[in-house]
Order: sequence, then C-alpha cells, then structure tokens
Amino acid sequence: MNNWKDDRPTDAEVEQEKLEKEYLMDTGTVQRTKGRHGIHCLTVVGQIEGHVAAPQGQKTTKYEHVIPQLVDIEEDPEIEGLLVILNTVGGDVEAGLALAELISGLTKPSATLVLGGGHSIGIPLAVSARRSFIVPTATMTLHPVRHSGLVLGVPQTMRYFEQMQERITSFVCGHSKMEPERFTTLMMHTGELVMDVGTVLDGERAVQEGLIDELGSLGDALRYLYREIEQGA
Repeated sequence: MNNWKDDRPTDAEVEQEKLEKEYLMDTGTVQRTKGRHGIHCLTVVGQIEGHVAAPQGQKTTKYEHVIPQLVDIEEDPEIEGLLVILNTVGGDVEAGLALAELISGLTKPSATLVLGGGHSIGIPLAVSARRSFIVPTATMTLHPVRHSGLVLGVPQTMRYFEQMQERITSFVCGHSKMEPERFTTLMMHTGELVMDVGTVLDGERAVQEGLIDELGSLGDALRYLYREIEQGA
C-alpha cells in the first residue's frame, strides 16, 4: 500500500499565508497567534496619529486603523484575547484617549506590555487593559497636556486644557493603582525635564508608583492571557 502523502501547502494555504503577511506589513498587527489560544497582537508604535496626518518619514499608529481592529477583536469568536505592545512617544490626545477607552471596554482578556517607551498619551493606553506589564528598561514620561501651534490666550482655552487633563488623570487613576494627587505631583514636577515639567519613570519605578501592575516581558503577558482565558472557559 502506498502511504505517501503530499505535505506541500495547498493553493488556499499559500494564499492565506500571503494575506497574513500583507496584513502584518500594512497594520503591524497579527490577527491571531498560533499558540494554544487565539491572541490578537496589536502594536502601538511611534506617534499616535489623530485628526491630522503626521509628516512623512515618521512612524505612526493611525487611530482610524486601530478602531475597526478593536471592534473585530470583540466580535470574532476565534479571537480569545488581546495583547497590546507599546513603544510610543505619544501623540494626538483625543485619539489616544479614544483608543484607551475602547480597549478598556473589551469583554475579552487583555494585557498591555510597554517596551522602550510609553510616553504622554501612551500612558492611558498602557493602563487600559485588564493587566499591564512593563520591561525594566522601558520608560514612561508623565507631563501635562501640551499644544503645538497658535493658542488663544483666553479663559475658555485654559479651561479646555484643564478639562482635557482632568479626563486623562481620571482615566489613568481609574485603571491603575495611582492616586490622582500623586499623578498630578509627578506630572507637574519641575526638577527633572530640562525643557518641560514632568517625570520620567523607568519600569521598576512605574510599578512602585502603582502606574503599571507588574514588571514582566512577553512571556509573562502571554501566560497571564492564557490563564485568564482558561479560567473563563
């Protein structure tokens, strides 16, 4: 009896692999990992781009690309959890806060992992998942809301900035162990940044301050997601 089997991939498998590679190149995300559970990997890198396009040559995360991905993660029964990997300088405040709200509203297990940096509006994103991780060498910069370009020096403008800052502080402290007073103190610190007020936290200090849940890397974040998925089954 001839038991020979053709192990070459079929045309459909080749096409699927090609589509997955194109999706990865276009969006920087993996729809479903190939481990024992289907984890969607979402990357937030460079500048978070909002209503205005960033200059050419800058690495950006476009919020209009991320929003439909988050909707798909919530709806797709084959996706069991979300891993968000961050290395961002910040960017558009409203766009970043909108994405953070969407991530926090997912009903599936979620985790964030800060690599390199999770600065500015990247901080709400870093704390938006059910569990947050940071590597020891990563840093997070806390500073007040800033605006580039022409600003009208009227009370209404100042109140707008105050309200935006209150929204950010409320979200961050509502999704971490940091108290609002401590967050504001670090944000308004004047002795650390040369050209600005604020504080830079490394991974260990971010955990000590209660901003991030724990020190860890990729394996730790995946183990947490697997455990949450299996406990919920």
